Amino acid sequence: MFAVLRATRKVPAIFAAFLSLMFIASCNLAVPGGGGPNINLSRPVPVALLVPRGSGSATDAALARALENAARLAMSELDGVTIDLRVYDTAANAQQAAAMAVQAVGDGAKIILGPVYAANANAAGVAVASRGVNVLAFSNNPDIAGGNVFVLGNTFQNTANRLVRYAVAQGKGNIMVAHGTDTAESAGARAITRAIGLNGASLAGTSSFELSQRGVINALPEISETLRESGAQTLFMTSGTSGALPFLAGLLPENGVNPAETQFIGLQRWDIPANALTLPGLQGGWFAIPDPDLANQYSARYTASYGAQPHPISGLAYDGIAAIGALVRAGHTDALTRGALTQASGFAGVNGVFRLLTNGTNERGLAVAQIQENQVVIIDPAPRSFGGAGF
Repeated sequence: MFAVLRATRKVPAIFAAFLSLMFIASCNLAVPGGGGPNINLSRPVPVALLVPRGSGSATDAALARALENAARLAMSELDGVTIDLRVYDTAANAQQAAAMAVQAVGDGAKIILGPVYAANANAAGVAVASRGVNVLAFSNNPDIAGGNVFVLGNTFQNTANRLVRYAVAQGKGNIMVAHGTDTAESAGARAITRAIGLNGASLAGTSSFELSQRGVINALPEISETLRESGAQTLFMTSGTSGALPFLAGLLPENGVNPAETQFIGLQRWDIPANALTLPGLQGGWFAIPDPDLANQYSARYTASYGAQPHPISGLAYDGIAAIGALVRAGHTDALTRGALTQASGFAGVNGVFRLLTNGTNERGLAVAQIQENQVVIIDPAPRSFGGAGF
């Protein structure tokens, strides 16, 4: 796929950016229901956690362990709320995820956290929809959201909205979109286009490319020409550092696109891995990240408890427990119904403020970061509440 840019500059050969991890394999099935059961406030709240353990993959096993650790860390930090957490292994398989969801509800679960992968979460939601139990999935795929399924993962739409709003505020709202043609990047491009329409920006044009060296090379003249002829102030790219981004960033300036004159924006994080920060073409570029202060605090607490750094998405398990705890602490038996879960004020998560929306997706507070002299600099802090700057 992507090989050598120059004799001394290489890009990874695998296009598998983490942002797409939870997005893949959506069945896009309609999920009815979503009211939610009443709870007994005099007893611990039964919560099921569905994790991908049992698939035979070491990666899934590590992820399962991190999700359970994060959930238990959150439980230890709740004030005045006791949760009865039961963990179920899905083997990263949709059929088993559905079976485990049914078993969990049969065991008394009033709400389900997980699974991770979109198809598994969709299957779990369908399986328990008729039982009136809500599912807080660790996916970021909006196609499975709705009814009794909510996605906790940061969505492309969240990131696109945040960055487009900021671009408009900075007078750089005439935006061109460049994206790969795979499922995840195409979905990302649609999210950016939607954000442009929702946030007072203008679409200068779009350019797509096959995810290969040749595909990018063939697309460069079109990208350059569209930028020049449209007068676009900004180029919004969906590719990540493990895919086409290093190649684009390296070759765009050689094709007449000056990063000092055209603002580069990324839908994916540009600070992972850390050596991506040294790429010359990304200097001055913008991307969005969770509130770094809160994320660092969580990382420190997790490491102190478990002796290892947390998995990048383990915070979603913490957020799910934190939201459940906040709702139960209010003292209402309908704390886990759709109406309660979608309260407008949202919740305080380990990566920042977030709230669940009635369509099953979410809204998260994100910071805008810029690469300056090979370092990440926050140029617009993450909001700490809804309705303020950044939203």
